[in-house]
Amino acid sequence: MPYTAEKPKIAESREELRARIPGWGVDLDPKDRPSVPRERFDPAANGGNGELPERQPERWPRERSIEHAMLTPVFGTSCPPKGLSGKMRRYAYQRFSEARAAHWLLLIAADRVDATESHLQSFRTLRPDNPITQTGVLSEFRRHGISSRFGKKRADLAHLPLDPIIVLAPWVLAYLAVRRLFRALFRRGRS
Repeated sequence: MPYTAEKPKIAESREELRARIPGWGVDLDPKDRPSVPRERFDPAANGGNGELPERQPERWPRERSIEHAMLTPVFGTSCPPKGLSGKMRRYAYQRFSEARAAHWLLLIAADRVDATESHLQSFRTLRPDNPITQTGVLSEFRRHGISSRFGKKRADLAHLPLDPIIVLAPWVLAYLAVRRLFRALFRRGRS
């Protein structure tokens, strides 16, 4: 209700509510509540003993939201922040509250940067990423992928035209950039 100059209605009494709404207030009487024998109001019984467990050692500075005074006693260490994506994540946690969209957008962008960094690092190994086999493109032809899309109400049909662009475009752009770099180096070497 918007604020107005007129006085608001006084709340209805229990009897009026019970007369108007069938079953209203059925659990007001403790005799009618099935959980009453097990209920016990004890604000001190919160399940904890009041002491924090032994803290996990922090091997590198961890991301911590600016809303929290400290890290939890135990935290994950499987993916330490690295490279440009790690700097982006640290900046998101140091600068923005978790309630801000900028915080989450930076984290999403950092995930994309991390994926790109991982793809580029794969070229330094003996087994670089293979977009044809690792994206499942071949299974579209082997496992009736195309015929299963038509005549069905599948949720992924809306983004079907975008899939080749999203998956293939970064690889095509990387190829063109490397080709342009090699051409520029070749021209510089000739002159």
